Amino acid sequence: MAKGEQARIEAAFARGDVGIDGASTEEVKDEAEIEQGKAREQLLRGRAYLGREFLTWLLWRSESGDPLVEHDGAGITALYLGKVVLRGVAGDVTELSARGTLAPYSENVRHSLDRGLLVSQARLRISHGEREFELTLDAEFLDIRAAKLPALMTEEEDDQLSERLELTEQLSTLVDALVNDFLVVRGGKAWSKSVVPAMKAWMKGEEKGSDLLSKAARAKGRDARAARG
Repeated sequence: MAKGEQARIEAAFARGDVGIDGASTEEVKDEAEIEQGKAREQLLRGRAYLGREFLTWLLWRSESGDPLVEHDGAGITALYLGKVVLRGVAGDVTELSARGTLAPYSENVRHSLDRGLLVSQARLRISHGEREFELTLDAEFLDIRAAKLPALMTEEEDDQLSERLELTEQLSTLVDALVNDFLVVRGGKAWSKSVVPAMKAWMKGEEKGSDLLSKAARAKGRDARAARG
């Protein structure tokens, strides 16, 4: 055996990477276990979980089509479109992707959420006044991807660039307004008492979900007033 190869074996043994017989000491994991480990690591490090809660809460709140929050004198509405990706950290299924015009609001998606998955990525239409934006939101850093802006009103190239920048900034502001609204709810006393039960009822398709939603909305108002005070 070459001296270089012998040195590598001895170094691996010293690190604990191999045993006396030269076999690897690391347990071989299948792909599912590896993916679960990655998801759990992200959860524990807080990189993705809050964003997933936000996108799941927004899906639930958006189904009614009502304005979710007021901004600059007009309500902001959100609608989930096309594809939605769900992820979890345990169970037989740790990722699910659903496609279709109303797939995000389907019974299959709601039941998957009830079993512990959360929305990880989604395509949204956000409306504010007469303007409509389409975008893909990723839960990990709430990155805006593949955004579609409203039609431009100006014709000059320089003016169009300025208008695009203005619309991009407005879209970011609208997303921030929705996130801030969620954070008020998430940090309030009503989150565990009324919001989570209302969401769980909706996931299960129970009729009382709408009543619980009304109670959650009233509780959100109280939390928002307390936050401002």
